Amino acid sequence: MKDHTDDLAAAWGDLVATARRTVTDGLVVGTSGNVSRRLRDLILVTPSGVPYDRLRPGDLTAVDLEGRQIIGALRPTSELPMHLTVYRDTTATAVVHTHAPYATAVSTLVPELPPVHYMAAALGGPVRVAPYALYGSDELAVHMGEALRDRTGCLLQNHGTLTYGDSLDQALDRTAQLEWMCRVWLTANSVPGLTPHLLSAGQLDAAAAQLRGYGQQGGRPG
Repeated sequence: MKDHTDDLAAAWGDLVATARRTVTDGLVVGTSGNVSRRLRDLILVTPSGVPYDRLRPGDLTAVDLEGRQIIGALRPTSELPMHLTVYRDTTATAVVHTHAPYATAVSTLVPELPPVHYMAAALGGPVRVAPYALYGSDELAVHMGEALRDRTGCLLQNHGTLTYGDSLDQALDRTAQLEWMCRVWLTANSVPGLTPHLLSAGQLDAAAAQLRGYGQQGGRPG
């Protein structure tokens, strides 16, 4: 029982630290955005309307996969339907939702982020924009689920971003990469008289294959 309690405390600490990073990294303002982490059959989530710098160990908030609150007195994030949809449909263990400014701007302009950089392959391919729906609604969760098909991130029209991963670090990194790609496209597309060069499907496929072998395999070299 103590091990389970320790696991929960550690997971909550990691979640709060990640949520605070979304603020310091300029991905959210105030209490916008939310973060969650799956721990076995529990989903730990940031609570609704509470500034991340005020969250403490005793504020741990968790629901089951049906959205029933299991732990905590604070109400879970209003975007819980999106988080639960990801956990039901994928093997994700972490989800990050933000109102990142460049990504939100792009979501108002196009139905899909143009492939201006090969890191789109790290998210599964060209990043789709989920059609607008009221925040916190089941309709938004459905749109998001469709936009995430074969992807690990998407844009939410007139709203923001959602990414997921095998860890909080990976989900946050994907959010940062997505925001950066949106900034690159907006910058390139703003040059009068010039049109950004876009990568082909074949070029993205080649990048995806290369990325699968990227980094340190089997531990750091001695």
